[in-house]
Amino acid sequence: MQAPSARNTQSWHFVVITKRALLDKIPQVHPYAEMARQAQAGILVCGDLDIEPSVEYNALNCAAATQNILLAAHDKGLGAVWIGIHPREQRKQAMRELFELPERIVPISLIMLGHPADESTPVNRFEKDRVHQNKW
Repeated sequence: MQAPSARNTQSWHFVVITKRALLDKIPQVHPYAEMARQAQAGILVCGDLDIEPSVEYNALNCAAATQNILLAAHDKGLGAVWIGIHPREQRKQAMRELFELPERIVPISLIMLGHPADESTPVNRFEKDRVHQNKW
C-alpha cells in the first residue's frame, strides 16, 4: 500500500486467496494461470471505481502496487508470478464471479505466491538502446 498512485487516490483493494479450492479454480477461468494449482496463496489486485473513477488510472495504481508486492515477495524469498487480467473483459468477469466482487471493483492483476521449486539466476534485461538522453 506504499505504492504511488494517480491523484494519490490509493484506489486499490487486495483479495488474499488461501483456500485451495479457489486456487484450483483459477486456471479454469484464466488461460495463463496454471501455476495457481501449485501456489500456496494468491493476491487479486483490484481497483475501486468509487475511489478512482478512471479505469486507466486504476490500472496504473494497481500495477504499481503489484510491482511492490512482487518485490516484497522476492525479498522474503518467495516466488511470485504476475498474471494479467485487465484489460481482458472475459478475464475480469470471470474474476468478478469467482471472487464475488462488487460491480465497482475492477480486477486488474493476480499474483501467485509460493516457495520456488529451484534457485533461479537473475536475468539481466537492461537494453542500452532503450535509454535515451534528453531526446530520442
